[in-house]
Amino acid sequence: MTSAGPLDAITDVRGIKAGHWSNRRAATGCTVVLCPPDGAVAGVDVRGGAPGTRETDLLRPGRLVGRVHGIVLSGGSAFGLDAASGVMRYLEERGVGLEFGEQRIPIVPAAILFDLGIGRADRRPDAESGYRAARAAKGGRVAQGSVGAGTGATVAKAAGMERCLKGGVGTASERFTGDSDSGAGLVAGALAAVNAGGDIIDPENGNQVAGPRAEGRRFQDGDALIRAGAEPPDGSTTLAVVATNADLSKEWANRLASVCHDGLARTIRPAHGMNDGDIVFVVATGEVAVDDPLVYRALEAMAVRAVERSILSAVRSAAGLAGVPSAREWLSRTIRTRPKTKRARK
Repeated sequence: MTSAGPLDAITDVRGIKAGHWSNRRAATGCTVVLCPPDGAVAGVDVRGGAPGTRETDLLRPGRLVGRVHGIVLSGGSAFGLDAASGVMRYLEERGVGLEFGEQRIPIVPAAILFDLGIGRADRRPDAESGYRAARAAKGGRVAQGSVGAGTGATVAKAAGMERCLKGGVGTASERFTGDSDSGAGLVAGALAAVNAGGDIIDPENGNQVAGPRAEGRRFQDGDALIRAGAEPPDGSTTLAVVATNADLSKEWANRLASVCHDGLARTIRPAHGMNDGDIVFVVATGEVAVDDPLVYRALEAMAVRAVERSILSAVRSAAGLAGVPSAREWLSRTIRTRPKTKRARK
């Protein structure tokens, strides 16, 4: 059995920190997940047909580098990859990085989402933005919604940007509560930046959490629109970082990243399309041995569940920005606690 961690956040994994830099006027930003100073074993699975990445090849099995020191998720399309340079500078100043000769080189993979369609397209996260996000990174509670890489994120774009809703950043965690000693203390946490083109679905009940805006403050069925030949939305990307305290090899971290895409497929309809840049990173700090195959299976289920809930939290926590309402704001305008009545004149 599993249950949410005390913070219900990626920072429930000891040593993991998260920080944001946001520019609300330009509707863009970046989010940084920092690993313990010694780094963490990492893996990645790139599923979308239009990804924007940096240093992801290093995470493949068979590559020399075995550990990473941080992960950057950024808006700004390909321009936003520059934010990783600022995180590298922040870590270098603190003596964190891979020892190579007399140098320490921080390993900081990054991925981006396209948010240039709202706000100001000429303002993107840069190295200074990444530095500030890293400086703001801390343990404890993590800000969610229209912050960091989710500042300019949007979802449900099958009917065009004029009908979309706000996306955002969300986080969640799961703890192992089974009887096996092998899994005692095992935690998996996720942080997702949700800029999906598809609808957002709650897999617990199948309900539509967000879809293209329809008349009457309702949602359209975006998946049906796409199946009927609607033009695929541009800039449709969900990025996730999964952190765990499990002791995983590089091969198993990559395997876990692959499984975690189930969380995207269960909450985003459709996902992993040619216009999407969907990516999942995994970082494993190595504190808890996972010797029992059943416990590893539990870890997979925990991580998928954390990804699902982080995506839902991102959309439910979002606030309207740059003329794009959140799903909560769109629906709340139809809900009345009591009928309107005319006030009697005195």
